[in-house]
Amino acid sequence: MRSLTERDIRASFVNCSKGEAKRLAVPRDLGERPWGDLDFLGWRDPGAPDRSYLVTERDDELVGVTLRFPSVKRGLLHRSLCSLCLTTHPGSGVSLMTARKAGAAGREGNSVGLYMCTDLACSLYIRGKKTPESGGRFEETLTQDEQIARTVGNLSSFLDKLYV
Repeated sequence: MRSLTERDIRASFVNCSKGEAKRLAVPRDLGERPWGDLDFLGWRDPGAPDRSYLVTERDDELVGVTLRFPSVKRGLLHRSLCSLCLTTHPGSGVSLMTARKAGAAGREGNSVGLYMCTDLACSLYIRGKKTPESGGRFEETLTQDEQIARTVGNLSSFLDKLYV
């Protein structure tokens, strides 16, 4: 993924108003992000523990999505699987992230959801740059490039649902 500026990020959101995009918390460490290892930029809102954001490149355009998830803590014996990168996590390491749909459907309250790594670090898990706490990745016969393509495809399918 190419490096992004705050202006790029704020202009990319498709499921919130321009005013909401202007007020949301953008990461302060954009210059330190490992852009070459990212398939999308994902972060949690430090001021709103039930909100996260995701920005990705799609058809040479940026698409930003606001996400909500429950702040319920699960026990460490509970394990979940991320639907994007297929990484398993204990406890609340995977959350059902819901996104308001774009356009009129979203204004009517319609949303779509997907189980994702709560920290949105899927790209780093696939590349072995980060390991999940007491979790893991399945031993796969797919190459790393194939796993990356699968993750990008899973994200693309989720984003498609925002417009239906």
